[in-house]
Amino acid sequence: MSQEKLAIRTVIFSMLGNALLSGIKFLAGIFGNSFALIADAIESLVDVFSSILVLIGLKYAQRPADENHPYGHGKAEALITFLVVGFLIVSAVTIAYQAIQNIRTPHEGPASWTLAVLAAIIMWKEISYRFVLNRSKKLQSSSLRAEAWHHRSDAITSVAAFIGILIAIWGGEGYEKADDYAAIFAAGFILYNCYLIFRPALGEVMDEDTHDDLTAEIRKVALTVEGITGTEKCFIRKAGMKFHVDLHANVDGDLTVREGHDIAHDLKDTLKKEIPELGHILIHIEPFD
Repeated sequence: MSQEKLAIRTVIFSMLGNALLSGIKFLAGIFGNSFALIADAIESLVDVFSSILVLIGLKYAQRPADENHPYGHGKAEALITFLVVGFLIVSAVTIAYQAIQNIRTPHEGPASWTLAVLAAIIMWKEISYRFVLNRSKKLQSSSLRAEAWHHRSDAITSVAAFIGILIAIWGGEGYEKADDYAAIFAAGFILYNCYLIFRPALGEVMDEDTHDDLTAEIRKVALTVEGITGTEKCFIRKAGMKFHVDLHANVDGDLTVREGHDIAHDLKDTLKKEIPELGHILIHIEPFD
C-alpha cells in the first residue's frame, strides 16, 4: 500500500471514531447534566471537520508535480494543518465562554454514570492517539501528527471532565461548578496543543531544516557510491510526506564533466533507492583535491 493510501485510511479511521464518540458524549452530557462532557463532544465534533480537511489536504498533496509546481503539491498538507488549528482555537474559545456562563448560573450536578462513559472514552482515545502517531512517524506526515494530537487532547479533556465530574459528585451540593472548571481546563489544554501542532507545520512552510538524522543518513549513503569522496552542503526541505534535498558531493577534480555527471546520477539513484521518502534531489558536484 502506498504512503498516501495508508495516510488516507488512517484519517478515515480517526474521522469515523470521532463522529461516533461525539454523539455518545453529547447524549451522555445532555442526559447526565455535564457541560464538561458536552464541551468534550464539541471538540470531537470539531475533530470530525478537521479530519475532513486533512483528508482533502492529503488527496491534494499527492497530486504529481506539474509545470507550475515542479516540487509537487506536498505543502498543501501544512496549509491544511493551519486550518485545523483554526478550528481547534474556535472550539476552545467556545468551550471556555460557555463554561464561564455556566459557572455564573446555578445548576444541577452531573450524574454518576457519566464517569463510566468517560473512562471508556479515555481508553479508546489513548489507543487511537498511539495508533495515529505511529502512522504519522512512519509516513513523516505533519497533518497526521496533528490528527494524532487531536486524539491525545481529546483524551486529556476527557480526563479533565472525569476529574471535574468526580469532584462534583463527591463534593455534593456547592461543588457542581467543578464540572465547568474542568471544561475551562480542557479549553486551555486545547489551545496549548494548537501551538504544538502549528509550530512544525510553520517550519515546513518556511523550509526550516531541522532534519539532522536524515542529513546524517544521506551523507552515509552518499559515501557508498563509487566515485564520491565526501559531501559538503546538504539542505533539506519537507513538503507533505516527501523531503527535497540539495546536496554538494565531492569527486576527483581530474574527472571529465561527463564522468562527474554520471557519478551524480548514480548518487541520486542510490539515495532514491535507499531512502524512499526523498522527493526531488539536486546534486551539485564539487572537485576534491
